[in-house]
Amino acid sequence: MADGTASLEAAAPERRPFARAALRPETVLAAALLLVVALIGTWPLLRLLSLGLAAGEDGAAFGNLVEAWGSRAIHRAFWNTLAASLGATAIAVTLGAGLALLLARMPARRRALPTFLLLSPLLVPSQIMALAWIELTGLVLPQAGRILYSGPGVALLLGIEAMPLVFLAVRAGLALVPGDLADAARIAGVPRGRILRRIVLPLLAPTIAGSAALAFAASVGNFGIPALLGIPGRFPMLTTLAYQRLNGFGPSVLPQVAVIALVLVALALAALALRSLALRALAVPVERVGGQPAALDRTAPHGLAPALVWIGVAVVAVLPMLALVAGALTPAIGVALTPDTATLAQFRSVLASDAIRRALVNSLALSLGMAVVAGALAVPLAYLATVRRNPVARMTGIVADAPFVVPGTVLALAFILVFLPPLPGIGVSLYATPWILALAYLTRFLPLVTAPVASSFASLDPALDDAARVSGVGLRRRLAFLALPLAGRATAAGMLLAALTAFNELTVSALLWSAGTQTVGVMVFSLQYEGNSGEAAALSVLATLLVAALAFLADRLGRGAPGALPWRD
Repeated sequence: MADGTASLEAAAPERRPFARAALRPETVLAAALLLVVALIGTWPLLRLLSLGLAAGEDGAAFGNLVEAWGSRAIHRAFWNTLAASLGATAIAVTLGAGLALLLARMPARRRALPTFLLLSPLLVPSQIMALAWIELTGLVLPQAGRILYSGPGVALLLGIEAMPLVFLAVRAGLALVPGDLADAARIAGVPRGRILRRIVLPLLAPTIAGSAALAFAASVGNFGIPALLGIPGRFPMLTTLAYQRLNGFGPSVLPQVAVIALVLVALALAALALRSLALRALAVPVERVGGQPAALDRTAPHGLAPALVWIGVAVVAVLPMLALVAGALTPAIGVALTPDTATLAQFRSVLASDAIRRALVNSLALSLGMAVVAGALAVPLAYLATVRRNPVARMTGIVADAPFVVPGTVLALAFILVFLPPLPGIGVSLYATPWILALAYLTRFLPLVTAPVASSFASLDPALDDAARVSGVGLRRRLAFLALPLAGRATAAGMLLAALTAFNELTVSALLWSAGTQTVGVMVFSLQYEGNSGEAAALSVLATLLVAALAFLADRLGRGAPGALPWRD
């Protein structure tokens, strides 16, 4: 018996101490990624939260919150924000859902271009879109300019800005509508309109309600449109109030703007909570045999759907951009654009400006540098979370998404709070340096790279990774020779998507820039705010062309990476 026991013990695998097993390379890498993401994202947001909820100068509990909330200015900005965001949500749902349903009635081969153009508000920053609409109303309806600089005007442009969120969600939801239900109703002689009202729309109700909540959250945190229209129109919103308070009084009002940030976060979280409730309450249990948007295709009135789609494309994307170009070619405000008056003087002036050239270089360096670092973080993070299902990596992914969900103004305020004082142990402040912008961009746009990489890994056969591990291939070699080649195109497309989103960014940059670190978004806002609309339009055109070139490059790369780009099926 003793010999048998000895032989069994000898055959049993050697047990490693718990401490050594816990320090496997995957665990160490996942913990390092969590630490990086928490330091640049979670820590600043928690510091902002603690300041907003801190005791006041008299020691009263939640004194900062009570004192700031008693301000009439904050009350007015709160109700303006709520009203404009609700109006924007209604506009976004009407436009986004309607255009998605109409587009589904078009032949699949003709959808790519209108889809890309309808999603252009995702690529064109809000301040450039606001400037384009200012130019458009000045050309077509000069008397409507006053309406644009008001609550309804802000809500209109916020709705157009948020429309792609609803459009994307409804387009994806249509792919899950069982085609056999619509086919059976059509065979039974049910009219087209009733099929849409009684079958398609009820199945899309959770999707539409969820995307409406996202549109509301996006509108609450928007800065560019309220800044260009609301500030001159005396229609303050929470984002612009925080900007004006901080610019006017400096860091001394951080407790007040921290409370404004808390209100913004509360509104965004309330929208996301309502989205979750709506998805559960409106969900209809049906057997998903496979989405067939062609079922709508076969019920389409001949020629009507394409015409309505292209009218929507013209209003949302084409006409405002043409008006922006016209504004850039016009020598002065009030001069009609004709072949005789058209001039490139505004473009020459923009390119000759040292400040604008520096802003272009800053934006390119910050956006491309951020994209490279984001790609280096996204590949191991997505690999560990998706392929290896590492719990720490999956938690890191959730933590990394938080700064993308909260309004950009909140993130900027959190960075000011944390990085304005000298860093512990270093004694150097990152405020008023390009590094604070670089870290803010990385924190804000990392999910744009992580999402397509994770989607690419989701289609990876786990047997490949298992075979490599069994063969003794280490983590570093698996990342370099297995993960990166398989997700290379998705990573490159995600990096370019993040870069073109960050290039014209304003919401974060407006509060974090300093002398010498101006970005393109800040320069467009500054030129328009100073009344130099011609140069602002010219710079916007140049920036849009550069973003279009990056989008084209991302589109070429994204063809081999399903799910990497929002405008590709």
